[in-house]
Amino acid sequence: QVQLVESGGGLVQAGGSLSLSCAASGRTFSSYAMGWFRQAPGKEREFVASMTWRRGMTDYADSVKGRFTISRDNAKNTMFLQMNSLKPEDTAVYYCAATVSRWSRAPDEYEYWGQGTQVTVSS
Repeated sequence: QVQLVESGGGLVQAGGSLSLSCAASGRTFSSYAMGWFRQAPGKEREFVASMTWRRGMTDYADSVKGRFTISRDNAKNTMFLQMNSLKPEDTAVYYCAATVSRWSRAPDEYEYWGQGTQVTVSS
């Protein structure tokens, strides 16, 4: 089992920045990749960014490429999402997720999920 806890959400004006953290505990050594997803009201959960835990390979959704940066601190079992140049359309609940099987953009491939943290960007 892997437990994930997000933090760092909040309210920010358009053009501003926020940093999210995801602290992992439990059988973290078995995680192959971790990712960030988001879900806005009335919309499906969508991929934001992901990173393989050991090699640090990254993948970003086109909508956030160049604005968001995913990173990790292996020693602290923590993943981060630095979000810059935020837009109102970035408003959503952001979820941290981990997969032990396959690096993917599909939410269904991720076995473990955090509780989510709200990010609201005002115009």
